[in-house]
Amino acid sequence: MGNINFEELKDINQGKDRYVQPDFYNVDDLLTEEHILIRNSVRDWVKRELSPIIEEYAQKAEFPHHIIKGLGEIGAFGPQLPAEYGCGGMDYITYGLIMQELERCDSGIRSTASVQGSLVMYPIYKFGSEEQKRKYLPKLAKGELMGCFGLTEPDHGSNPSGMLTNFKDMGDHYLLNGAKMWISNSPFADIAVVWAKNEEGKIKGLIVERGYEGFTTPETHGKWSLRASATGELVFDNVKVPKENLLPGVEGLKGPLTCLNSARYGISWGALGAAMDCYDSALRYSKQRVQFGRPIAGFQLQQKKLAEMITEITKAQLLCWRLGNLMDAGKATPAQISMAKRNNVEIALDVAREARQIHGGMGITGEYPIMRHMMNLESVVTYEGTHDVHLLILGMEITGENAFV
Repeated sequence: MGNINFEELKDINQGKDRYVQPDFYNVDDLLTEEHILIRNSVRDWVKRELSPIIEEYAQKAEFPHHIIKGLGEIGAFGPQLPAEYGCGGMDYITYGLIMQELERCDSGIRSTASVQGSLVMYPIYKFGSEEQKRKYLPKLAKGELMGCFGLTEPDHGSNPSGMLTNFKDMGDHYLLNGAKMWISNSPFADIAVVWAKNEEGKIKGLIVERGYEGFTTPETHGKWSLRASATGELVFDNVKVPKENLLPGVEGLKGPLTCLNSARYGISWGALGAAMDCYDSALRYSKQRVQFGRPIAGFQLQQKKLAEMITEITKAQLLCWRLGNLMDAGKATPAQISMAKRNNVEIALDVAREARQIHGGMGITGEYPIMRHMMNLESVVTYEGTHDVHLLILGMEITGENAFV
């Protein structure tokens, strides 16, 4: 392994998290004391509870179920939703910072929290009845119930309007049939917010509870990405859904797309966290790794990599901060969210690949987080709007021309 600091390696092998957040432009000065306090408390929890175990769980492709209670306690589930429903009552910048700290550790863990807060709790809050809000939101916020979001189908990903999942009005209940796939949290979810077409072909949301006859959630195996996150399918075979489980407040694609905007916003912060972790690890390694009689941080090509990394990270930080302000003001557009999601995942992948090179051969091992982040980000760049689809969303916004048809 050459001249590596073995005290550093000992810390890594013992699961010690040495992360220090990069902040080249003093972006922390733009945050409130409350923002920083909450972020730091989440960071401390991640370093204590997640960092020592994440590699083990990723290696064995298993979600660490025991952390769910802790995620609820730190406010990771629906922090931006009102306190009257047992949620955090925080602003969108706080929500983003929490997602950043979780994905700084692992994208799969952030995915679990993001799905719960933005794709399950948010539609219930935004489109649900008062009874549905009071029944589900407090338990979801604490992690006493876990949820998933059923939109993507085997043959309909980027084109959700083509969905085949449907339900019929049977008088005293609805009868739901169809299937969804690539569903985070599905193998252990207690409820699923499912989007399906009624007999008129209109898209509506239904809350489907585990235990309903004909509802199964087979797990997806063999993933090389998001290995510490549970992924599966939702299968509906003549599932009887009570009529009171229909989300009354929305019809059409507006429902699921509004939820995805909230989730994509969180991803823009989360992917930045992964980039920060890769940069921090690469910077530290470059100072410790000695070749030709001096640390590799002293060589021009390594400095070029690090300088380009921190530049892109800084730009992404400012993009997130401004977008957070727009979200809090209710002014953020879907295209602005698409820009942040697309840009920040792209720079995170670039940073991860450059960091892998700086780490040399050690970069492919589980002793450093680089390869795990890189594999995870290959899912993040695709889900909740592919890289190319977000490009077309931006293109339509700036030209007024729809390239989707």
